[in-house]
Amino acid sequence: MGIINATPDSFSGDGVGFDLARAVAQAEKFIADGADMLDIGGESTRPGSDPVAADEEMRRVVPVIEALAGLGVPLSIDTWKPEVMRAALAAGATLVNDINGLRAPGAIEAVAATDAGVCIMHMQGTPQTMQIEPRYADVCAEVTDFLLQQARLAEDAGIARERIMLDPGFGFGKTSDHNLTLLKGLKVLADYGYPLLVGLSRKSVLGRLTGRPATDRVAASVAAALASIARGAHMVRVHDVAATRDAIAVWQVAGIFERTDT
Repeated sequence: MGIINATPDSFSGDGVGFDLARAVAQAEKFIADGADMLDIGGESTRPGSDPVAADEEMRRVVPVIEALAGLGVPLSIDTWKPEVMRAALAAGATLVNDINGLRAPGAIEAVAATDAGVCIMHMQGTPQTMQIEPRYADVCAEVTDFLLQQARLAEDAGIARERIMLDPGFGFGKTSDHNLTLLKGLKVLADYGYPLLVGLSRKSVLGRLTGRPATDRVAASVAAALASIARGAHMVRVHDVAATRDAIAVWQVAGIFERTDT
């Protein structure tokens, strides 16, 4: 999944801002590099980011989705707001990537009224508060319990199980230790049978491990993607599509593209 940030304040340094031509060019490059899906977002969710009004978010993402709808790959809308979900799906998106885990009033209904897929993510707090001393008694158990609960609610509302993905939400209300514990224990969540989406690309935990800024974390991001796949991830959300696809290709040829228990 290639990331298209239609925002002026992306933490990763590669946002396209409000430049539609730039968004299309980035999307075409990602597709050429091997992206299977594009994820379009109009609101930065980095720690401490300011919220964006729904009208402004729609102004940012709908033209991008409309412009990319004919490029031949599925499109995802990265939003937690039901009104943005509806507008994006009407414009051509086929997956809702919800960092808020379908908790906003009307979010489940917005997805259930369509045949779109949904990715349910775990986040402790909000983007404004999530990194202020996040705490867990057992991070793997608590994240898993939340995701399974929200998946059950979605299914009860008429969203078929095969339309649901889960995302443990690396970096969203987690310390570096929490993130690493989740990564090591990812197979536990994978064993429940829902496809998993993992987003570790350029995250701060990789910066703490390597000492490198966000724009210089390609190698660490690729390693994190492979570690995620080895533990059950079905899709990885990345800024560096070509490097990630190349690494996966080598794994496949080498015959080590299998999940592990360690």
